[in-house]
Amino acid sequence: MRQSHTFVPTLREAPADAEAASHRLLLRAGFIRQNAAGIYSYLPLGKRVLGKIENIIREEMDATGAQELLMPAIQPAELWHETGRWEVYGPELMRLKDRHERDFALGATGEEMITSLAREVNSYKKLPMTMYQIQTKYRDEKRPRFGLLRGREFIMKDAYSFDTTKEGLDQSYEVMYDAYRKVFTRCGLNFRAVLADSGAMGGKDTQEFMALADIGEDTIAYSDTSQYASNVEMAEVQSEYEKSSESPLALEKSDGAADTPAAKRIIAKLFSVDDTYALVLVRGDHEINDVKLKNLLDARIVEDADEDTIRSMFGCGSNELGPFQVPEEVKVIADPSIQYMVNAVSGANEKGMAFINVNPDRDLAVDQYADLRLIQEGDPSPDGQGNIRFARGIEIGQIFKLGTFYSETMGAGFLDENGRAQPMIMGCYGIGVSRTIAAIVEQNHDDRGMIWPLSVAPFDLHLIVVNMKDEGQRETAEKLYEQLENHYDVLYDDRKERAGVKFADSDLIGLPIRVTVGKKASEGIVELKSRESGEMREVHVDELPAALEEITEELSR
Repeated sequence: MRQSHTFVPTLREAPADAEAASHRLLLRAGFIRQNAAGIYSYLPLGKRVLGKIENIIREEMDATGAQELLMPAIQPAELWHETGRWEVYGPELMRLKDRHERDFALGATGEEMITSLAREVNSYKKLPMTMYQIQTKYRDEKRPRFGLLRGREFIMKDAYSFDTTKEGLDQSYEVMYDAYRKVFTRCGLNFRAVLADSGAMGGKDTQEFMALADIGEDTIAYSDTSQYASNVEMAEVQSEYEKSSESPLALEKSDGAADTPAAKRIIAKLFSVDDTYALVLVRGDHEINDVKLKNLLDARIVEDADEDTIRSMFGCGSNELGPFQVPEEVKVIADPSIQYMVNAVSGANEKGMAFINVNPDRDLAVDQYADLRLIQEGDPSPDGQGNIRFARGIEIGQIFKLGTFYSETMGAGFLDENGRAQPMIMGCYGIGVSRTIAAIVEQNHDDRGMIWPLSVAPFDLHLIVVNMKDEGQRETAEKLYEQLENHYDVLYDDRKERAGVKFADSDLIGLPIRVTVGKKASEGIVELKSRESGEMREVHVDELPAALEEITEELSR
């Protein structure tokens, strides 16, 4: 493609609000343009990268036997009412009405829609079956940021498996796990598969695929000696605590406990859990993990109780809350570390006051002890090997074992070998296609611009003429362009720009290989450069095909 006729509006500076490297570089290099907060246009170069990633996904999905389809982005509310998610999904679901005042949603996810289609499958003989689509999704993010990493409109691949047995679901899950590893490896990403929470999707068993990057919004907890890795919200705490040898003292109320070390304090926090309440207790140097609370109580919604509720139940604000005079309807759940505290300090449900010398086994009425804190760096790894370290990650994919929630609530069943009706057993498998673009850039850039892996680069190589006014350079470049296009995707910079502008744009765009036709064109010599290594060498045009084959093989490894 001739660059003189290609829409590549490069910028010398990125907008001030572009915080992430991928956001800045994709804007500056003319791959994307922002149309509104969290909403982007993909310009020709960006669209070509999307196409490369989508082709990789299709090849790996098709290799598993999955079938591609395309479902509507506008989904009728009736389907969401069948599962109850219309009421509980939250404000991220973009809802709208048509001219007849009928409710619809812009598709944030596709479980309801795909299950409604699967209802036409009525026999075990047609199962197992996996279907997938690549489609634009919509979520009304409160704070869109980081460019393509958190948008309100984004592109996803979502796949759904339908099996007759749990063993069949396990197999489908493993097939997708292997396919995802192949997809992200082919995209040139450094990633980890980690244990995760299913969130609003439902289901129990789930793993996230995380691209390691400092800008990542998720924290990965991993072992420093084994392959264990988990989203920090799902990592189990295996710490063993020792009880102090100090003698228990008499419980007292005091106004002088402000300087108590965090490890000696008991923090109490009230949560609204579906239609009831739970008071959670953790040590002051620990942090409550509400995902663990949600899973422990098998709840659909867990939220911080508001100040009015706390005052009506305990007669104090959240900052004074303590584990005393707890209403009967409130369940008290404590992290195991609380059991080992001696002469601790807690809130006294009274401003400016605290209880000192709190000894849980004597003074507190705890209904249940359970792991409810976030794991910390240095904690023992849950698999018993090594200690926990943290890394940041960008979620690029997630796989779920959904089970029968959607099939049971929506009536997607089949007749088994004995003619008995059974619900289909479902799995769900998503890849953030547009997020994957950003993750690739986060991992592959320098201070000059992007460095695209060959597999997903918009073009394989950048052919540059240093001086378009030089007839010899121009003729050599034209001949090379004609020859190279038969074997490679070529972006041919035939613009009448200064050499410095062309080289700066080339580094910014970051194509894997650059071929420069310059002053030695009359001798048949061109310059060959790898964007990744920076290695540069002069090559005669007769030797260029072999040299390009060699460098592409290196870049493909």
